[in-house]
Amino acid sequence: MTDTMIIRTEDLTKAYGTKTAVNHLSLEIRRGEIFGLLGPNGAGKTTTILMLLGLTEPTQGKALIDGYDCTRQSMQVKRITGYMPDNVGFYSDMTGRENLRFTARLNGIPEKEIDPLIDRLIGKVGMTYAADQKTGTYSKGMRQRLGIADVLIKDPAVIIMDEPTAGLDPEGMREFLSLIKQLSVEDGKTILVSSHQLYQIQQICDRVGIFVEGSLIACGGIGELGSQIAAQGHYTLEISTEPCDDRFLGFLGELDGISGISKEGSTFVISSSKDLRSDITRFLGTHEYKLLHMHQKGGDLDEIYRVYFEEAEKEGDEDHDKNGSRKHRFSHRGT
Repeated sequence: MTDTMIIRTEDLTKAYGTKTAVNHLSLEIRRGEIFGLLGPNGAGKTTTILMLLGLTEPTQGKALIDGYDCTRQSMQVKRITGYMPDNVGFYSDMTGRENLRFTARLNGIPEKEIDPLIDRLIGKVGMTYAADQKTGTYSKGMRQRLGIADVLIKDPAVIIMDEPTAGLDPEGMREFLSLIKQLSVEDGKTILVSSHQLYQIQQICDRVGIFVEGSLIACGGIGELGSQIAAQGHYTLEISTEPCDDRFLGFLGELDGISGISKEGSTFVISSSKDLRSDITRFLGTHEYKLLHMHQKGGDLDEIYRVYFEEAEKEGDEDHDKNGSRKHRFSHRGT
């Protein structure tokens, strides 16, 4: 990965009547990085991708890939950009190899180069064993891996993937994510991944952007965003002790900075505006409690996602109070 920006949007906006699907998006993605665009259905991720691919025109602003304007120079953009939708389509009565050969010919690959290229790509994605099977017999994971080979036919500098891990089983997802990481680290591809599957994305992305109702509300590395949350006074502590009694609960209730306490089985979940671990461990040691489990949340993507969405909802409520109109509240559908 370099510091050179290969994808850039400036004030990118797309409105459909009174509905703003993408709201003044300004974003830069570095060459060679894996960037995760996160948000629920309807957040504006797919609309952003369509504008990057030159498949829909922005209402305002612009998008650039490697210096090419995605609207006015869409053919140049398509030559250097590969796109993989959430449900990759192949001709089901053709084999994997035949589908790739068809794509190669569409992309003008010289005939003598096609078969050696296909052999190399199906080996790269681990599909040599199934290359001569009809794709109608493929599982979702097999289609996704063949989809990467299909995208790589034209050797794009940028690969855009829309919900690529949806519907994969755990083993298929692990293999697929490993392949995506390989494309970035070993091949230097820039990869933009649109997804709502937080845990999986956390494993491979260099940076993430969080999308809510068409607006990018946070952007950065996962560690960086986690540190920002802590600096803003958002702490969630999970702690399990023996005994787990009212005396300990009473102590917690007297601590400064507590904003909420809940109990899940034998584990207390404590929300606070500061780090309480030293105060709690001191109490436990003094009163001879046994500490079974303690985990300060905040650095993981699920917690980052939750906090930023809650803040976005609060801002929506404030806009409602000021303007007398209510924006649609985001409903977190989970991962």
